[in-house]
Amino acid sequence: MSTSDPERSYHHGDLRTALVAAALEQLEAGGEAALSLRAVARACGVSAMAPYRHFAGKEDLLEAVAASGFEALAVSLEAADASAEGAQALAAQGVAYVTFACRHPALFRLMFMGPGCKADRSQAYAILERRAAALAGPRMSAGDLTLAAWSLVHGLAALILDRRVLLEGEAAEDAARRITLAFAQLAAGG
Repeated sequence: MSTSDPERSYHHGDLRTALVAAALEQLEAGGEAALSLRAVARACGVSAMAPYRHFAGKEDLLEAVAASGFEALAVSLEAADASAEGAQALAAQGVAYVTFACRHPALFRLMFMGPGCKADRSQAYAILERRAAALAGPRMSAGDLTLAAWSLVHGLAALILDRRVLLEGEAAEDAARRITLAFAQLAAGG
């Protein structure tokens, strides 16, 4: 005879998603070093072994967190791109990129410099590629324009996060807009 009560048995609806969300919270609160599968399980109210049904280890969980970050970044870039036309749209993407980095510094670092950097970033990159293809001209190919624009905003975001450039909030957004717009106009020949 079973001693478990089906009325009281615990079943988590979408544990994988909950684990990723809890890991993201812990990542932003204490950095990658403070994050553990055990702590994430505890935050989700499940056994310490439950995360292993979804992730082989911490690195797999971090890759999933980074993947969710790239999805969120793509949503931000798509909205920014849709908010304007031409060079202004590229500038809006630059602002969205830097703003994302400033709002989610630990996630941003994980996405590009930690174990999560293996996550697929193609969706976010494709949004930039599409805009660059529309702006490319005789001065710079679409591929070079894409890489240069990404390097520009990624470098600015990294400098801000590392406190090498002291910009915050609207000042960081304004700098990203000015620099990206000027670059886009120069690259497009106007």
